[in-house]
Amino acid sequence: MAEKARTALVLGATGGVGGAVTRALLADGWEVCALVRDPKTTVLSWRGQQPRWIAGDAMEADAVLRAAEGVGVMFHGVNPPGYRDWDKLVLPMIDNTIAAAIANNARIVLPGTIYNFNPEQVAVINEDSPQQPSSRKGKIRREMEHRLERASATTPVLILRAGDFFGADARQSWFTQAMAPGGAPLKRILKPVVGRSGHAWAYLPDLASTFVQLMNMGSALRPFERVQFEGVWDADGTMMVEAIRSVVAKRMPVWGFPWWAMGLAAPFGGFPREAWELRTHWQHSMRLDNQRLLALLGKEPRTPLLQAVHATLVGTGALPQDAPSHQALLAA
Repeated sequence: MAEKARTALVLGATGGVGGAVTRALLADGWEVCALVRDPKTTVLSWRGQQPRWIAGDAMEADAVLRAAEGVGVMFHGVNPPGYRDWDKLVLPMIDNTIAAAIANNARIVLPGTIYNFNPEQVAVINEDSPQQPSSRKGKIRREMEHRLERASATTPVLILRAGDFFGADARQSWFTQAMAPGGAPLKRILKPVVGRSGHAWAYLPDLASTFVQLMNMGSALRPFERVQFEGVWDADGTMMVEAIRSVVAKRMPVWGFPWWAMGLAAPFGGFPREAWELRTHWQHSMRLDNQRLLALLGKEPRTPLLQAVHATLVGTGALPQDAPSHQALLAA
């Protein structure tokens, strides 16, 4: 590949998926720069090989344009600070990325979500599934993809869609914030799935590896490529719970997620409103069809589930560092 094609700008490198992709790109030999508001603080907290940090804000068009100069790929994994003001900040940020990518003839890469779809209408997501979201967040994500599809007439676009994240760096996720909170030894598991609905999960290191493999394909990809990452498919909502129990090696109590409390608190905004609007994704099964991904790569990266859950719980502090490994648990 040409030198420019192996150079990436990451927006959102301090987040879960952006950080995982940054590390995977560096490990694969890419030249990586990352736009962050405070490079000095980021350097101190960053683990492992460092990208080239650039001071700037994704809300500032000029800053994004300067940071993107000479890159072949722009990874757009940025979210509003504290996940607030989605309706005011998300679309201007993607517009800034589109403008900078067009100016530099760079491929835009976006981590897609399942929230663009109504799970009461779509049980299996593929690249042609209708996007008819009911939540505010879903409608914004749909508009992001519409703008990217229009932009692909001028600059190439890759969207890789995945389910809910888990992994050591997935701090802002349903797994870490609700299901198995980190920061202290795990004492109970919250089960957000309602009844026996299926749910799609994505282990961040596997997802990041998939991003890099696709980005390495360069012009072999379509100008507008929308691919689904199957990840971990929990067909009845019990597999992830039992995997956590197996790794913790005890009969951990399982509580149902307090959806009723989210409904009561939703009018006041914040997380309860976001959770309440997305509740149907936990009430209905929605699987990701990865046939296009398999056609491109041959296979999807897949870490054994117990290994992935163990790494997640240790990394988030829900298990001590010296907890028995998944291999030891399997051999016991």
